Amino acid sequence: MPRHNQDYDLNDLTRDLPSRVQEDMALNSAIEMPSCAAERIAAMLNTSVCNFFAVAEAEEVLANHGFTELDPAAGWKLLPGGRYYMKRNDTALFAFVCGTVPPPAGGFHIIASHSDSPGFKLKPNPEIYGDGGVVSLNVEKYGGPIMYTWFDRPLSIAARLMLRGDDPLHPVTRLVDLINAVAVIPHLAIHFNRAVNDGNPLSVQKDMKPVMGYMSVEEFNEKKARGGVVKCLLADEAGVEPEDILAYEAVLYPVDSVFPGVGYNEDYIVSPRLDDLSMAFASLCALTETCGDSVRATRLMAIFDNEETGSGTRQGAAAPTLRNLMHRICASYEEEQCPAEESMAQPADSSVRLYRALERTFMISADDAHAWHPNYPEKYDPTNHPVLGGGPVVKINANCKYMTDPRGDAVFRALCEEAGVKCQYFVNHADVAGGSTLGNILTSQLDIAGVDMGCAIWAMHSACETGSISDLNDTVAVFSRFYRS
Repeated sequence: MPRHNQDYDLNDLTRDLPSRVQEDMALNSAIEMPSCAAERIAAMLNTSVCNFFAVAEAEEVLANHGFTELDPAAGWKLLPGGRYYMKRNDTALFAFVCGTVPPPAGGFHIIASHSDSPGFKLKPNPEIYGDGGVVSLNVEKYGGPIMYTWFDRPLSIAARLMLRGDDPLHPVTRLVDLINAVAVIPHLAIHFNRAVNDGNPLSVQKDMKPVMGYMSVEEFNEKKARGGVVKCLLADEAGVEPEDILAYEAVLYPVDSVFPGVGYNEDYIVSPRLDDLSMAFASLCALTETCGDSVRATRLMAIFDNEETGSGTRQGAAAPTLRNLMHRICASYEEEQCPAEESMAQPADSSVRLYRALERTFMISADDAHAWHPNYPEKYDPTNHPVLGGGPVVKINANCKYMTDPRGDAVFRALCEEAGVKCQYFVNHADVAGGSTLGNILTSQLDIAGVDMGCAIWAMHSACETGSISDLNDTVAVFSRFYRS
């Protein structure tokens, strides 16, 4: 479960907000969006210190809204209007609300995002004992972080423990967050590197080792005999013996709090992990806000893992998980649940039902976009550069690095118009290559229409990123309108 249970009481969440933020939220309440959407997202960001804690946070929110977890190994009997979810690896989550008609007639409305963020993971046996008893940690880079932003920040450790259980094929999973700062990556003083501000190539193996502190050789060896310093810390926090931990996955994270209301007009949010938890939680806000509405389409929220490393895992977008889930949803409706016109043409092959559903499906691939940076205007396209506070961003690329085509662009812009929010474009500078997103990966498996979009942020892949409060509110409004369509 998350570090701190959250009820997301509206009065509690808005009490300490800057006046400008409250006014913005009051304005957005007129366009059928969850009140205080940005502050809800900020609260969830604060406890979602890594991918598996993000999924645990989302799972708790879903449970509070009447969603039932499905066992992928069991048979499913789904009901119109039913609220369900399933997980993969505890780091990917798929939640959906069944439409009033089966998907072959109503289609799917999908919002896809991801739970992971660039950073550093601890290697097995991570402790390094140095001169004077200094204990540092051996880490591996995850994804593409801006490494120098991790220097001189208080860091903590979150971990997913695999504990010994009754069945060796089914270890017990437990999440642990040390919460307190237990390490720091200290910069080398400028006196030893006078050229540090002229460019500073970094080695993960040499430069990025977090320092935990001093320890006597006797204490170090005693903990090493029990599995190591980190393992002992995690075991103590979990209330188990180190010997009970068969394996673990541990990540570093900055303990910086989430700050909504930054800037002259108090309209920025500064936070770790905005990319892409801001979009994941925006889709969660929209799904839970609209889950009681009667809609023909099946509303589906997909939060994948490992997007930052290419999505090529069981819980990543390149796996067939989403396709399999949609297939099972199509196959799980009973004959009597289908409208008369649907029952008459009910095919025996459930795959045909999926193919029909895909023709009525639209997907929003939600991953944050690059905001125009006032210090580096030359890096951006001169006429298509989004700004903070300018609304959701449609991402377009002539070489099809994004899934957006004119139809997808038109659909999303129409949704923005109906939600009463602005919309803007991101197109790469013609001389700068761009990256790809979840959209292209998913459309290689699913023949569906859609759009790539996100909120504009500064410092993408930094240890701490900056976005816009109004953009988050606007995005939830658009997502809610999409789910109600």
